[in-house]
Amino acid sequence: MPVYKSFSVEQTEKIGSELSKSLSGGAVVALFGDLGMGKTTFVRGIVKGLGIEAPVSSPTFALVHEYGGNPAFYHFDMYRINSWDGLYSTGFFDYLNENSILAIEWSENIENALPKNHIKVEFEYGHELNERIITITEREEEHENSCN
Repeated sequence: MPVYKSFSVEQTEKIGSELSKSLSGGAVVALFGDLGMGKTTFVRGIVKGLGIEAPVSSPTFALVHEYGGNPAFYHFDMYRINSWDGLYSTGFFDYLNENSILAIEWSENIENALPKNHIKVEFEYGHELNERIITITEREEEHENSCN
């Protein structure tokens, strides 16, 4: 379980870019952490690392952004999702079947709906003002039939 410390936007992007080297079609990157922790910055790093030239922004109101690529890369924001009906309305399960790469902000809201094999990226505050602790874990958990 790699643990990284980031003190800047550039460092957070670089960590995301490094992770991108291990991603292929079907990968799900589940991002966990509070507001302002660097989740969208991390996704920007993944997009750059995949060689996709697209401006990256939080999909808070759109729920999902597509950035192209081969395989296709999708960026979800599940901040407002709090039920199975809400999750189904995003088309989330259809995207899982596309052999694309998904990055999902606010995965804590849909944790029980994540696929068995996913990459969990947790963001926590460090001891210094701009310090972020980023922990990356490969997960293999069984599904449960409840949405947080």
